[in-house]
Parts: sequence; structure tokens; C-alpha cells
Amino acid sequence: MTEPAPEEASSARTTTGTDSDEASDTGSSVTGARVAATADVADRTGGRPAHEGILRRQSARESAARTYARALPIVPVRARGLTIEGADGRRYLDCLSGAGTLALGHNHPVVLEAIRKVLDSGAPLHVLDLATPVKDAFITELFRTLPPGLADHARVQFCGPAGTDAVEAALKLVRAATGRTGVLAFTGAYHGMTAGSLEASGGAFDVRVARLPYPQDYRCPFGVGGEHGAELAARWTESLLDDPKSGVRQPAGMILEPVQGEGGVIPAPDGWMRRMRQITAERSIPLIADEVQTGVGRTGAFWAVEHSGVVPDVMVLSKAIGGSLPLAVVVYRDALDVWQPGAHAGTFRGNQLAMAAGTATLAYVRENRLAERAASLGARMMGQLRLLAEDFPCMGDVRGRGLMIGVEMVDPEGEGRPGVNGAPQVAARGDWAGGEPGGSADGDHARDVPPRPTPRSAPAPAPHPAAPALAAAVRRECLRRGLIVELGGRHASVVRLLPPLTITDEQAVAVLDRLADAMAAVSRGHLRGADRRVPDQPNRRAQPEPRPGSEPRPGSPSRSESEPRCESRSRPGSEPRCESEPHPGSEPRPESETRPEREAQSEPPPEREPQSPTQQHGQHQHQHQSGPSLPSGPDRPQGGHAEWAG
Repeated sequence: MTEPAPEEASSARTTTGTDSDEASDTGSSVTGARVAATADVADRTGGRPAHEGILRRQSARESAARTYARALPIVPVRARGLTIEGADGRRYLDCLSGAGTLALGHNHPVVLEAIRKVLDSGAPLHVLDLATPVKDAFITELFRTLPPGLADHARVQFCGPAGTDAVEAALKLVRAATGRTGVLAFTGAYHGMTAGSLEASGGAFDVRVARLPYPQDYRCPFGVGGEHGAELAARWTESLLDDPKSGVRQPAGMILEPVQGEGGVIPAPDGWMRRMRQITAERSIPLIADEVQTGVGRTGAFWAVEHSGVVPDVMVLSKAIGGSLPLAVVVYRDALDVWQPGAHAGTFRGNQLAMAAGTATLAYVRENRLAERAASLGARMMGQLRLLAEDFPCMGDVRGRGLMIGVEMVDPEGEGRPGVNGAPQVAARGDWAGGEPGGSADGDHARDVPPRPTPRSAPAPAPHPAAPALAAAVRRECLRRGLIVELGGRHASVVRLLPPLTITDEQAVAVLDRLADAMAAVSRGHLRGADRRVPDQPNRRAQPEPRPGSEPRPGSPSRSESEPRCESRSRPGSEPRCESEPHPGSEPRPESETRPEREAQSEPPPEREPQSPTQQHGQHQHQHQSGPSLPSGPDRPQGGHAEWAG
């Protein structure tokens, strides 16, 4: 990925949110301070905007290993809930949430209060692994949320404050307990960036790990998908373990993600999860569930393993359990507790502020039933995205669980290869896919756009090739519209949404609006330079006759033959969305023209289904929210902001 120049970063954000002058019209009490601070820094950087100088210095001084900063050239200075405000005064809806860390969004009042309480008490902030009241409260709340079959016989190990160290600890633990060394892991997995975690991840080479197929519908490794694909994956696992000539010795453990996040937002079928638990239990193989990103309500259950009823032997936890601060633990059955003192340690495993923030977060999610809220809102958001995908064939698949959502971008003109790219969601489904006939791998049994099953014997067309260039273009267009998303998947072709669990219905509508506009903008961009395929390209299909009004403008630049294109396919009664003329709502309006922000209501709005972006395109021009107003200070009452509705 190329580092954007500050000038390019600035131009890429010219349509985002509001500038300082527009913000002053809203009567925000923080505008004066923000303008003064910006002017002060600008004076010290030769009159250039503050954020450009900061971005230049970051590029000059920080490691080339930085990632998010390359794709998101913004300088956050304030944040609240779903909203981030940059140093340039523009605001963004954050659907990255610290890669899933911020279950309650930015600076939630209960988190800030918990941190202040520790700071004001005079309690030590660094205690190694000594017992403290703060730690005792955290463990008590954590055990209260664990699956019952594990909580009654659990031990907890505090690790270095990163999920990858907790994965390392889990692998060391099962190796010590079993006396074996090998590990079973899955294709597409991501477990961290340290050596042992990388070994268990999907991109590893020359490792002590046996790689197993992870079931999925859209790109099934067996080319069938659905129930049958999950069954084949389970049988392959059994065969590998039971065949004395498989080359795989009895392993120390199996590690899996209930939903693969970095792998492309792929939920494991519930029936397959139960089968993995059965296979490992019958062979005395400890099962490790990596819940670093899926935990604390993200997928619609407090822990993602609860969807299937599976109780693992080991759970790896991080991200949201620290309430936005660094914290990582391993929870495991007491029978595995064979470690000697000091077998796994870490200087910062006693982070008192993170434990206090984590206790507040765990309790708030549990008491306010935010997991159930994530399940219902996430299902509705995916339903609306599936409707949107009917208009845009480049949206190859919409999948996820709860508020862990992915949209895989594809080249709709490219030819898939059966057996390589897999099969789309058309295979018969049953207990493997979610426990109910007609269920899906994402647990959404009442889908807005239910798949049409086909007989297992019917040949299923392979999905189109992944389109990472289109995904990157969607991310850029989202950022221009004030929406932060990230990419994942095998080819970085999956647009990922990880909003905080406190997102309101109205904010969800705003997110979908902006994503729909970004899709339309990317489609227009490709159509504007479209040209018919030349006949000597055997891997491309000839272009159909253009529809009236869809011809490119005279003199428009021709598109590279290797560049994928996303055309819209408008449904009856909907407005065409990929014409060469700009869509009336494709550019954000000034804040004075946007819909009134409702985040300041004292009572949360009643839960309602967000209106489909495709319906909105056919009914009115898009009006862009600039994001919820930022409170004037961190002491805002907890119930006084709609972001905390759950």
C-alpha cells in the first residue's frame, strides 16, 4: 500500500463532514478551543494546517510497518461514541472501533468514570501480578460472563497486554499440559504477529502446525458450500487425525476463531463448531477458542462460542475486555493448570487502569443486553446490505454475525474457477449452517433476502474473482464521506464494518447511507471510463450492448483492461445508480443542509429497522450527516446522549 502524500490526504477529505467555520454555526462549545489550537500549531508549522505537518512527521519518523495510518490519513484529536474529530475539524463515523476494541465506542462515560476512580483513589497503577481490589473485581465480572461450563472450573492467566501474547500463552499451556508439540489450525486464520501466533495463522510457512480447511459458503474449499461443505471439512479433520499415515501426529491442541475476522469475516457454522468440539474431546485434544475480536457481545452473544453451545477448554481474550486499554488474558480449565511459577509472565500484566475500564465495560454490556442489541441490529444492517448488493454486482457477498460485518468486493466480469474460488451461497443448508433448516452460517435465520437453495447435485457457478482494487476504492470513497471502514480477507477485498455496540438506529442508517453512496461513486468511476472488451481477451466476457443513458461521455478516458468494473443493476422501481451523470446525493452537503442530528435527545429513539439505502436512493436524494455532535466534556451524564442507547 502506498503512503499518501499529505496534499493527497487533504484533497481526499475535502468532502468530509464540516470545517471549522461550518462547525461554528452549530454552536458547539468546543469550536473556539479547536480553532485556537489549530491556529497555534499552524503558526509553528509555517502557516500550514496542523494535521499536514503531523502526517509528514509521522511518515518521516515512524516505522514502515505502520498500517492503518497509510489508509486513514487523519489526525484524531477528539472522540465520543461512534464519532472521531480530526485536527482539521472534520468528523467521521468510526466503523473500525480500534479493530473491534471499542465495544462501547470512544470515551464512554462509564469507562471514563472507572478510570478516574482508580486515579483519584491513589491506588498503585503498576503491580505486576499482585492481588488488588481492582483486579479482584475484574476477575469476578469476567467469570460472571463466561460460558457456565467453563466458569465453574476456570483459571485465568494475565498476559502481556496484547492478544498475540495471550495466544502464545495458550499454545504454551496446552503443550505443557499434553506433552505434545503440534497444533491444529485453519486456513484463513489470524492469531497475532508474534512468532508462535504467526505459526498458527493462515499466512505462515515452515511451521509445526497442521492446516485444516475452514468452512465457508462463498468460497468453499470443496466447491460446494453450505451443509455439505461443512461436513466435508469435518470429515477431513477426522481423517487427518485418525489416519496413521497422514503425517500429522497427535497434536497439543486445536485453535480456531468462531468468526474469522482478518480472514474475511467468515462465521463458522454452529454445527461444524459442535463437531470440532466432539472431535477434539474424543481424542483428548484441548480446544482453544480465539475470542480476541469476537468477544464481549460483538457477534450477538457475549462470547461467540455461545452461538453453538460449545464450551472450549481454553479461551483467549483481549481487545474489548480492557475497555479501550491494553489487556489480555487466557481463561482455561483448571485441569490444564500445570504451569510452574513464572512459566509465562509479563511486566505489564497488572494494568490496573485497563482492569477497571474492563470491569465497567463487561458489566455495561451484560446489564444493558448489548449482545442482543448487536444481534438484532446487525441482522437488519446485513439485510439492507444484501438489498444493496442486488443493485451492485461487485458486492459479491454480504456476511457476518452481529456487528461484525463484511462485504466482499468482486470483479463481476471475471470468471471464477470451480474448485478454486469455491461456490456461492446456494447449496442446501441445515444443521451444519446454523441449527435450523434454511439457516445460514451467520446465524441470521430471518434474512431480508433469503438465499434460494438448489439441489446438492445442481452445479453451482463459482464466485467472481476478488477485487481488492474495488475494495480499496470503496474505502477511499467512504473516508471522503466521513465513514471509516477497514479491509480484510484473503486478498484485502472485504470491506469490514465493526461499529461499537452502542451505535443507534439513526447512526446505522447514516453508516449505510454513506457506504451506499461510496459504492455508487466507485461504480460511476468505473463506468465513466468503461470501454467494450476487445475480442482477444479470452478470460473476459464480451460486453453487452449498453443501456440507454449508460454510454460513457465523449472523450472520457478509457479504462485499463485489467481493472475490474462495478455496474449497477437497478431493480424495478428503483432509480438507476451507476449512470455517468453524478448522483444527486453523491457529494456531502454542508452541515446546515443535513438532517437534524438527534444524538442530543435525552431518551434513545425507539428501535426501528433502518431504511434500505437502495430504497432511499429511489425516494430522495441522500443527505449526509456530519456525525453526532461531540459533548462539551467528559463529564456528560451517561443517559444524556443517544449514543449510549442499547
